[in-house]
Amino acid sequence: MPASTPKSSRQRPALRPLKGTRILSLALNLPGPAALMRCHAMGAQCVKLEPPAPASAGAGSSGDPMRQYNAPAYEQMHQGVRILCADLKTEAGQKKLHAELARADVLLTSFRPSALKKLGLQWSALHRSYPQLAMVRIVGAAGARAEEPGHDLTYQAEQGLVTGLDLPASLYADMGGSLMASEAVLQARLQQLQSGKSVQIEVALVDATAYLALPRSWGLTRSGAAVGGGHAGYRVYACKDGRVALAALEPHFAAALAGAAGLQQSHYATMFQPQTQAALAAFIGGKTRKQLDALAVAKDIPLLTLKD
Repeated sequence: MPASTPKSSRQRPALRPLKGTRILSLALNLPGPAALMRCHAMGAQCVKLEPPAPASAGAGSSGDPMRQYNAPAYEQMHQGVRILCADLKTEAGQKKLHAELARADVLLTSFRPSALKKLGLQWSALHRSYPQLAMVRIVGAAGARAEEPGHDLTYQAEQGLVTGLDLPASLYADMGGSLMASEAVLQARLQQLQSGKSVQIEVALVDATAYLALPRSWGLTRSGAAVGGGHAGYRVYACKDGRVALAALEPHFAAALAGAAGLQQSHYATMFQPQTQAALAAFIGGKTRKQLDALAVAKDIPLLTLKD
């Protein structure tokens, strides 16, 4: 695993509910491969057909653009995945595709509907030829908007998650969509096992982003709201040698924080007063990361210190 991989409390699901399930993926870039990574972690046998790479990559190479964008990300998402190269626009490529379709339980795609139709992979034709096969289609937007061009940035912007001129900290639309796609694989497989019937499920990245944006639409993260900077115990502060992400939101955490900082009161309304924020900023600003880490342990305060 690349050294840059973020820390996680659990690397793999404890259960493997997709053990024995065969997934064929034609999905490139990020949402599809990330979904396939999740499915593999849940026990699925994963095969991916990739188009030929540009001539500069060498004969016989396969070409997912993610290899060009970020090779370590590509490698991590495809651990345990069997990669095959096939030009689906050729007879040989179609032969390889259909050989894999005949063995698969679920097909995962990220093409627009018009591209699927050109390849003969629209649901009506696919289901007629392979009634045992379920299909999960990742699209940008649902229904009539499925042909619209878009990307993670435009989907986030549509849901109000792009503020100012800064790019978002992560590809939330793509990663949220990958989780919904892996959930859709589970739903499709459950339907197969319960009823013996296969279904197609459309996963729209816009919908995944809208789901991730619900706290903002509810007002929770708006400026001045409880987790939007209004609550003095839920903010990012500067300390002597870095920063601290402070999350003392619940009353008992706020009380522990107030006691440590020498504040007179810690009731809910007090935590929204400017003087409380100023007092906490001064208190934290006078501490080192080491001191704040020790304080978090001693007083049971949820915080994480960060380097500048």
